[in-house]
Amino acid sequence: EILEILAAAKRRPIRHVMLNTNGIRIAEDSEFVGRLAELRPGFEVYLQFDSLRPAALVNLRGADLTRIRRTALENLERAGISTTLVVVVKQGVNDDELQAIVDHALEWRCVRGVVFQPVQDAGRNDGFDAATDRFPLSAIRRRLIDAGGPFGEGDIIPLPCNPESIAIGYALRKGSTIAPVTSFFPRELLVEALPNAITFEKYPDLHKQVLEFFSLATTECNNERKLAELLCCLPEVPLPTGLGYEDTFRVVIVEFMDAHNFCLGRVKRSCIHFVTPDETIIPFETYNLFYRDAAARARMQRSLEGS
Repeated sequence: EILEILAAAKRRPIRHVMLNTNGIRIAEDSEFVGRLAELRPGFEVYLQFDSLRPAALVNLRGADLTRIRRTALENLERAGISTTLVVVVKQGVNDDELQAIVDHALEWRCVRGVVFQPVQDAGRNDGFDAATDRFPLSAIRRRLIDAGGPFGEGDIIPLPCNPESIAIGYALRKGSTIAPVTSFFPRELLVEALPNAITFEKYPDLHKQVLEFFSLATTECNNERKLAELLCCLPEVPLPTGLGYEDTFRVVIVEFMDAHNFCLGRVKRSCIHFVTPDETIIPFETYNLFYRDAAARARMQRSLEGS
């Protein structure tokens, strides 16, 4: 029913629809890919892409999905479907290839960025040890900076709505070459003297543009006009013409909480939610910890037994 669900979402006033997928059907069903392409614009694929190495994929997903990932990307590239690569990062498994994955992403014109997620203990990890397996947001950010890639010290910054859980870096893109732009934001704009306080009072125009442009809910809506409005607020950034979503690239680090690092303050700032059948909105982390219903647990168990 996934195509019907996506079509129903597109009929509603939802600005941006994303399909979270392991890529298997996209790799194996060209007709399905064609139907997905019909959902553009305002549609994107959120493609599971944890590693370039078979052994790491087996550790994280239980199978070598290297061929599936490549074929899925080839089909998405051919169809021109905007895609974000999503990487679960586990210490000692794939934390040494983060920059390599960013470099790989830039080989594909359809890829708009990479999202790194520290491994979360949500009931799907055999033998999970928080002391040895977790690779937190700060470590991922440092690893990317130290790798000597395009994103430097000032290029990956806290997301204003949830600075402890999400960091983001935006860049302009030309082919496989990118030029980060987030470092042009005045530092005092982003982090005030008080811990974790984001202040925009001195820059009201930039305040509005940053909140709109950096919102993870409006990524493909960040079109030529919105990007131009943002860059106009930054006098040190030359304003290119004719820029669209395909001319930007982002690196995002999203640290979801679990029982090992739960923080009520971060839950209150969460901007990623589940919507339940009774139209209740529940933060992603608390849903997994406290609210996942019996039917969902049964579906998960059937899936595990089937595999």
